[in-house]
Amino acid sequence: MSLSRDRAMNIAQVLTEALPYIQRFTNKTIVIKFGGNAMVDEQLQNSFARDIVLMKLVGMNPIVVHGGGPQIGQLLEKLNIKSEFIDGMRVTDSETMDVVEMVLGGTVNKQIVSLINRNGGHAIGITGKDGQMIRARKLSATRKSPGLQATEIIDIGHVGEVASIDTSVIETLTNSNFIPVIAPIGVGSDGASYNINADLVAGKIAEVVRAEKLMLLTNVAGLQNKSGEVLTGLTTSQVDGLIEDGTIYGGMLPKISCALDAVKGGVTSAHIIDGRVAHAVLLEIFTDVGVGTLISNKPQR
Repeated sequence: MSLSRDRAMNIAQVLTEALPYIQRFTNKTIVIKFGGNAMVDEQLQNSFARDIVLMKLVGMNPIVVHGGGPQIGQLLEKLNIKSEFIDGMRVTDSETMDVVEMVLGGTVNKQIVSLINRNGGHAIGITGKDGQMIRARKLSATRKSPGLQATEIIDIGHVGEVASIDTSVIETLTNSNFIPVIAPIGVGSDGASYNINADLVAGKIAEVVRAEKLMLLTNVAGLQNKSGEVLTGLTTSQVDGLIEDGTIYGGMLPKISCALDAVKGGVTSAHIIDGRVAHAVLLEIFTDVGVGTLISNKPQR
C-alpha cells in the first residue's frame, strides 16, 4: 500500500526538521529519567522505548535512570509492610530496603531493559551498587518539634543522597554500544544499600558525564507560571527568580532544583517534559516546539 502524496510530504517535512538536531546531538550524551505515567501506561512505555532506540541508532548516547515508587508501594502493601513518609521521603528500614532493591534493581529495571530490547535496542540494566558506581551517604530528615523552636533530626533509614559517582561502568557500556538502564540504589561506605531519589541520581550522572541534556519525565505539561502557561527557554537566573517569587513551589520544587543544579554543574540544558505525551522524548529533542520546559545558561527557543 503506497502512501498518499500529502502523507509522504508530511514525513519528509518531519525528517527535514529533525536533521539539524540529529547532526547537532550526534555523539552527545543524554540522560533521561523515566517515571510517572510513561512508566505504567503500555502505549507510552513502547513509545518511550522506541524513542530511546532511535536516539542510539542516530548516534546519540542515551542513559536511562528510572524510579519505581508506585511499584514499591504496591509490593509493600501486598507484604503488609506499612509505609511512612516524611517530607515526601519513604522511611526505609532494612525490611523495606529489601523490597526496594527487589523492585528497583530487579522487577522494574529488567522490565525496562526488556522493553528497550524488544524494540530493537541493546540495553543492560544495573544498579548504582554495581562496580560501586554510586557511592551514597545517609540522608536524615529534619523538622521542627511541635511547640518547640528546636529542629529535630529524624532517622529515615536507608534513604541516601549521592556522595560520588564512578563513571567507568557507564562509559564501558556506552562505548560498547549498549544503553545503560540504571536503578537509583547506592552503596554506603559501610556496604549498606541506600534508596536515592531518581531525579537526583539522573541529575548527578548528567553532571559527571558532562551530558548535553538532562530530561526529566513528569506527569505535568512542564513548569507553569501563575496563569497556568507552560514556561520554556528559561535561564538559570530566571528559574532562581521564579523560586524566589513563589511561582515554583511544592512538589515541583525538588525536580526544578535538580534540573537547575545540573545546568549550573555543566549540563548544557535540562528539560522537564510531559511523559503523558507519546514520543515526548523525541518531540523535545528533534522538533522546534518541544513538549515541556527547557532550562539552560542562555536563552533558547
